[in-house]
Amino acid sequence: MRIRFELNRRAAEADVPPRMTLADCIRHELRHTGTHVGCEHGVCGACTVIVNGAAVRSCLMLAVQAEGAKVTTVEGLSSDDALSPLQAAFRKHHALQCGFCTPGMLTTAHALLTDEPDADTARIREVLSGNICRCTGYIPIVEAVYEARKAYRK
Repeated sequence: MRIRFELNRRAAEADVPPRMTLADCIRHELRHTGTHVGCEHGVCGACTVIVNGAAVRSCLMLAVQAEGAKVTTVEGLSSDDALSPLQAAFRKHHALQCGFCTPGMLTTAHALLTDEPDADTARIREVLSGNICRCTGYIPIVEAVYEARKAYRK
C-alpha cells in the first residue's frame, strides 16, 4: 500500500505491506533510525514517536494508520545546527548512558511538555513511567525534563 504522511516537517511516502508497523516503516523504509525498537509489545517505550501531537508506541501502530498524519521522531526535535532545549538538558544532566531508551524518553517528554509545560516532577515521573531505562535510575532524566519546562512555556 502507498502511504503519505509528514515526517519531521517533510513530506514522506512509502510502499508498505498492510501489516507493517510504523516503527519498521520509519526505520527500514524511510531510514530514520533514531526510533529504536525494543520489546515490540508496546511495553518499553523505546519506539515512541509523536503522531499528531500525541506520544504513541510506533511498534503498535500500523504504518497505514499514519496516512495523512504528522509524525515526529527524535530526529525531528532539533534543527540541523542545534540541539533542542530538551536535548540540551539531557546532555547537561547526563540523562543517558547507553542511549537506547533516549529517543523514546525525549519524544515522550516533548509531548508532555508541549501539553503541560508546568508539569511537576511527580507528573514527569508518571508520564515517563511507561519508558524503561536500564541504565540511569531515572533521576537525571526527570531533572532534565524538569529543567527543560521553561523552553515550552508560551
